[in-house]
Amino acid sequence: MTRTEITALGVWELSQALRAGELTALEAAESYLAAIEERDGTIGAYLTVTKEQALAAAEETDRLRRAGEALPLLAGIPGALKDNLCTEGVRTTCASRMLERYIPPYSAHVVEKLMQSRAVLLGKLNMDEFAMGSSTENSAFHPTRNPVDPVRAPGGSSGGSAAAVAAGEAAFALGSDTGGSIRQPAAFCGVVGMKPTYGAVSRYGLVAFASSLDQIGPITRTVRDNALLLSQIAGHDERDSTSLSGFDTGYAEDLERGARGLRLALPEEYFSEGISPAVSAAVREAARRFQELGAELVSCRLPLLRHALPAYYILSSAEASANLARFDGVKYGFRAQGCTDLESLYLRSRSEGFGPEVRRRILLGSFVLSAGYYDAYYRKAQQARTLLIREFGRLLADCDAILAPVAPTTAYRLGEKTADPLEMYLGDIYTAPVNLAGLPALSMPCGRAPDGLPVGMQLIGPAFGERMLYRLGHAYETAYPATAGQSL
Repeated sequence: MTRTEITALGVWELSQALRAGELTALEAAESYLAAIEERDGTIGAYLTVTKEQALAAAEETDRLRRAGEALPLLAGIPGALKDNLCTEGVRTTCASRMLERYIPPYSAHVVEKLMQSRAVLLGKLNMDEFAMGSSTENSAFHPTRNPVDPVRAPGGSSGGSAAAVAAGEAAFALGSDTGGSIRQPAAFCGVVGMKPTYGAVSRYGLVAFASSLDQIGPITRTVRDNALLLSQIAGHDERDSTSLSGFDTGYAEDLERGARGLRLALPEEYFSEGISPAVSAAVREAARRFQELGAELVSCRLPLLRHALPAYYILSSAEASANLARFDGVKYGFRAQGCTDLESLYLRSRSEGFGPEVRRRILLGSFVLSAGYYDAYYRKAQQARTLLIREFGRLLADCDAILAPVAPTTAYRLGEKTADPLEMYLGDIYTAPVNLAGLPALSMPCGRAPDGLPVGMQLIGPAFGERMLYRLGHAYETAYPATAGQSL
């Protein structure tokens, strides 16, 4: 099997080949490391490549397999991590000068789970600084390019994660989703991304942006691969007070049940003013295909959707303001030189260590939490969130899932939206509501625009409805592989 053939395989296919002895974990790791060396100079998906650790882990996996030890499904599978997931002994930068030299003394819960599964970790992936952005242009180090068209953005903030998978530089990647940061880059790059139910995956070791919204999830090439990855990282962790227990993590067990008999809601508000004709047409065609597969379509309204985006930016910025207060130049992280008093140390360290987008959101968050404005903004945003949760609950009580676009447009050109932050923020209009409600949502390709760029759809389910979303996604992907990205 050639290196190109190896990097074209998904997680499930690689696992089968490794188990059958058709290739070794070392060959898989070497193939992906060669792909990174060959392609990443153009794509810019990685911030750190852990070559020596990856080769050592692969060799150990091969040794155990030769010894006849029963190994987990992910054993020997090369993957990578968004650089806001702490990795013991490997720098974790959040794509920020503030943490440029930070080496964590511990690993995130999801990293521990992957290591227990003997996955081979290739390195840390680029992102928007502290996960604040939608294009991966806010990285303090370099932008990431979209593998489908390198003049375009890969989306964000998990742009490096989506680009690495789409470019064949990792068999899978983990990202984080606060307002669409897994789903939007997955849509832009033509791959599959899952934002799990809030509390289904431990946030221990994830550098916090907005703690009530952040959630870690997998990015893969296929729906089956995504279900397998989520099964490995989900579950209760006592170190995260928001981590939940008592739910089923057998996400791949219903994949073959098909879409027949399931009810899909299509809220009018997801197809209103601002959506590009190409995206609207592709998602509506996907809805028609679900009908062919036996699903029932239900037209409906979600009127409170228009309040979701302002509520999201108020709440996420407020939480960012609180979470990022710890970066003060005193204990760890960037520290400005030549300061003569504590106030100037704080001011200069935070001004020089944070980029403009992070500073903008900290200022906004501090403003909405300040005396005289708390009730006018923060409290109202929380009330809007509560009403939105109820509205999603009403809709999903009558339907099994909601079908919607991921983003109003396909991937835009690098630099096209950086001059107007508000225009960039509007790209989260279809994804942020899911985070406010704490619901799971699966992003997957559903076709191409006339210019050849991938279009993504999202399937939104009730809390802990991932298993059903994977069932729907797999049914679509199996029946329509070309439109679902299998020919990318």
